[in-house]
Amino acid sequence: MTSLLDPARPTGHSTLRTAWRTWHRPLLICAALMSALMLLSGIGMAVDSRTLLGESVWAKPLKFAFAFTLYTATLAWLLTKLNKGRRLARWTGTVFALAATAEVAAITLQAARGTFSHFNADQSDPITLALVPVLTLGVMVIVIAQLLISTVVLIQRTGGRDLNRALRAGLALATAGMLIPIYWMAGATHPRTVTDANGTDIPMYQGHGIGDPDGHGMPLTNWSTTGGDFRVPHFFALHGIQALLLLTVALIALSTRHPRLRDERVRARLIGTAALGYSGLVAVVTWQAARGQSLIHPDTATLTAFAAVLLLTAAITIQVIRAGRLTPSRRESST
Repeated sequence: MTSLLDPARPTGHSTLRTAWRTWHRPLLICAALMSALMLLSGIGMAVDSRTLLGESVWAKPLKFAFAFTLYTATLAWLLTKLNKGRRLARWTGTVFALAATAEVAAITLQAARGTFSHFNADQSDPITLALVPVLTLGVMVIVIAQLLISTVVLIQRTGGRDLNRALRAGLALATAGMLIPIYWMAGATHPRTVTDANGTDIPMYQGHGIGDPDGHGMPLTNWSTTGGDFRVPHFFALHGIQALLLLTVALIALSTRHPRLRDERVRARLIGTAALGYSGLVAVVTWQAARGQSLIHPDTATLTAFAAVLLLTAAITIQVIRAGRLTPSRRESST
């Protein structure tokens, strides 16, 4: 059996165990902690009836834990693929893991207390005051660490052309996903007072979007149904790397039955096309949020933009497949 992301590498059970041990340990520990928090938050949602802005106080820790479980696990694996700058990347990965853990710990503590974490301007609460630097600086540390890791990845080949392109495009998308809400919040203030789960009026500043700064209404995500919400492009961009890696795995798996996909260059072009289309999706939902429009209530302009991205991506994909060289199968090559 061969690895889907590295067809030349065997993946027996002993090899898999050895590979697992090479993953970045602090990031793995962070992913494990986030996974445990997902379970605890799910239990909290089931047994704790307190709500913030119409959703369980444990919904936010659950969502952050889910996002960081996926992302830190991805980074823990990615750092094993580096040939250049490994020491810098590993130290940066440790900083990322520590900052992410501190950030989510602060969010979880505030959730347990039944009050808000981000944008909380309550000067009378000493715990909130102590956590504000953690929540503010933690984001900046995570973004800087992300930029450093992305730079290290850019200066080298981390695998085949298809995997290399997926990783580079995915990290670029993730970095954009972290910067989009920061850019918006840096220039926007929404002073208001909101009641927390304890019935206390909490002064708030900044927000998630336009028209509905606290954002609420959509199932599961609680994204805004009445205004623009910058958590939408943040989510899609942050998890673009997982989407592209899954596509890479799928294309390699399909190459055993479809000769055109056996050419690494064809797969790389398809990954590039998917990355282009995915970037277009992120651009459209960012533009939509900036116009104060909910994701589920697109106007004609937004639908036209979505259609243009879809048609362009489909057209390029068809062209890439048609132009792909028909690679002979192993059986054909041996005869």
